[in-house]
Amino acid sequence: MDSPSRRRTAARAAGALLAVPTAVAGCRLAGADAVTPVPQLLALLPWSAVPAVPALALATAARRPALVVWAAALLAVTVWLAQPYGPDTTRARGPVTARLTVLASNVEFSGATAELLAVIRRERPDLVFVSECDPGCVRLLATALPHRAEVAAPGPAGSVVLSARPLTPAPALPGTLGMPGATLRAGGKDVRLQLAHPLPPLPGRVAAWRRELAELRDFAAGYRGRSVVLAGDFNASQDHAAFRAVLDSGALHDSARIAGAARTGSWPQDGPLPPFAQIDHVLVSTDFAVRGARFLPVPRTDHRALLVELDLHALP
Repeated sequence: MDSPSRRRTAARAAGALLAVPTAVAGCRLAGADAVTPVPQLLALLPWSAVPAVPALALATAARRPALVVWAAALLAVTVWLAQPYGPDTTRARGPVTARLTVLASNVEFSGATAELLAVIRRERPDLVFVSECDPGCVRLLATALPHRAEVAAPGPAGSVVLSARPLTPAPALPGTLGMPGATLRAGGKDVRLQLAHPLPPLPGRVAAWRRELAELRDFAAGYRGRSVVLAGDFNASQDHAAFRAVLDSGALHDSARIAGAARTGSWPQDGPLPPFAQIDHVLVSTDFAVRGARFLPVPRTDHRALLVELDLHALP
């Protein structure tokens, strides 16, 4: 590639490849979810490094040092940003007062109800947080776990928290989609359970998505220092500032991150590629230790389920 025209073409191609990933990485650095298409692209943040590789080769061939530095910097920054967010332990201490196994699943318009029921019977969780579960879905799943708190609604608006142990009702959080809550008595403590299911950040709905994640942030802040399990389909990953605010405001920990699975994708599992975005989470307060976390395939839904094993300690 010795001719000036070819070098110019290569330089323009490199710049085109770098423009969008640089904007996304810049918003992530600035802690801003910004506007469409940034929130959608932030779910793909680790993949932003991919266009930087051919861009680096093109910039080198074009003999443009500034472009070479730009591509190399984008690669380095993206790799750095892809590191797991938050501490790698809850530092819970004191004796273990209870053990809980928690399952979180989005059954996609109740289409995977029977398949999730099979998972529940196989894994025998103590608690199950189910999004997009209509009343018929709730009735079927309740054959495995008798105690529940639900928002009864058709389509994707219905959700339920199921338990093997009795629950005390708690107010649902406001939102377009159901977000029921309850309290579980375990290990001598009242453990506040809250299902999370804010709207997805679709074009035209980013403001509502941000507002509903703020409801979760305010909930977490209100229960800071108390025993909490906040679980479900957050429609947000660690690369979204609105999700990080939920973690930080309540001093909550992402179970998958603690278990070493911070970048394991949970969505979408029904496409031609493996799941690339982790938007399903089980967040816990500092008095929980995480013994393990597994993402489980569930047929007929676009989400993997997340199964987490927790120890509740006497002290945070």
